[in-house]
Amino acid sequence: MSIPVAETDRAPAGPATEPGLKYAWYVVFVLMICFTLSFIDRQILGLLVDPIKRDLGVSDTRIGVLQGLAFALFYTFMGLPVGWLVDRYSRRAIIVAGVVFWSMMTALCAVAGNYWSLFAARTGVGVGEATLGPSAMSLTTDYFPKEKLGGALSLYGMGIFVGSGVAMIVGGAVTQAVVGMPAVTLPVIGEIASWRLTFLIVGLPGALVGLLVYTVREPLRRNLLRTSEGESTRLSLGEVRRELWLRRKSVAGLCVALSAQAACNYAIFAWAPTYFLRVHKWERATIGLTLGVMILTAGIVGMYAGGKLCDHWIRRGIHEAPLKVGVVATVWAAVFFGLAMSMPDPTWLLVLMVPAQFFLALPVGSSYAAMQLIVPNQLRGQSAALLFFSISLGGQTVGPFLPGFLNDRVFHDGNMIGWSLAITVVLASAVSAAFFRAIYQPYRTHYEWMRKLEAK
Repeated sequence: MSIPVAETDRAPAGPATEPGLKYAWYVVFVLMICFTLSFIDRQILGLLVDPIKRDLGVSDTRIGVLQGLAFALFYTFMGLPVGWLVDRYSRRAIIVAGVVFWSMMTALCAVAGNYWSLFAARTGVGVGEATLGPSAMSLTTDYFPKEKLGGALSLYGMGIFVGSGVAMIVGGAVTQAVVGMPAVTLPVIGEIASWRLTFLIVGLPGALVGLLVYTVREPLRRNLLRTSEGESTRLSLGEVRRELWLRRKSVAGLCVALSAQAACNYAIFAWAPTYFLRVHKWERATIGLTLGVMILTAGIVGMYAGGKLCDHWIRRGIHEAPLKVGVVATVWAAVFFGLAMSMPDPTWLLVLMVPAQFFLALPVGSSYAAMQLIVPNQLRGQSAALLFFSISLGGQTVGPFLPGFLNDRVFHDGNMIGWSLAITVVLASAVSAAFFRAIYQPYRTHYEWMRKLEAK
């Protein structure tokens, strides 16, 4: 089986092309802030389930669709053309445009007059956020050597847990303060229910974050496929399909495994606040603070540990290192979360949810790195887009949907949300672990392809 010739782009050292690892870590930090903002904007709805149900008259199933499908619909399909743009044009400009757009659409959720207008606004949030993942992963891979890429993308991926944690803490306090307030009147907008202010508060800072992205420089594109004459070239769609087809077992396995793993996180982000509100009668501020601190601490530590473990195994010559991290993480996440949801005492429940959250975070960054390590530069944006396409179509849709569906159609009881969450997380974790393990051998082969190409 033949594969095109590739070599690493090299340019004279200098601040414009080789800014060094210190600046590279700064770039990842800025990208992590963008990812944090994106998760605050997408997860804040989880703290507003009951006011939305009351004002718009919708079921748990439709709330699950609103939190999953409404966001994922265009996030999923916009990602693929965005990936094509990422592999050709300024990744920084693409990120800036996306940050401003999704922040504007989050703010527009405040004035949605019915379920379908809120659905449309959430879809707009998904359109904007589709720009970030492919751009950020392509940028980061050009800044870091492969033995540090797991740690770098884990720092970027911390935005999931920083954003979700901040959304819980700040969102819990804000919603607790505004839900009981009378309707408010705003200039231009007019009178709106007080809970809608939450969307304005979390949506408006996006313009400032967009400006911060302008401090990031485009790195030199590395590991470009080249023609037999040694010239780098943009790949046609047919050539892109060919390259992905050559790596189909690894690519498909990673997409399914990470999609199933993501379903666990999205289910918890979407429904854990409602679980504590309904079953344990906690106040929103208490829920937000408790879950937010847990997600911030256990999530960040888990993400960091997963990246370091992946990099350690890669340095030892274990090429399937990102997949091994995935297997370990998903097995133990299922064990701890299943046990947690069986505990009637909230103290023991929280004790068990801490290691569950650690293991849920463990494989995310290394899984992002896994795809980047087996594709050339001209495919990095598009392969990342394909990965996020799968996460959105599967994980981000099924994760929020399944617990609500189980409540309405199987248990017929909203207070059974804990068991619905447990079933979702355990099943999804089992699927994820099975697919991570199944592709060890093809992944080793595809990893070796890139090593040989980079050596030419």
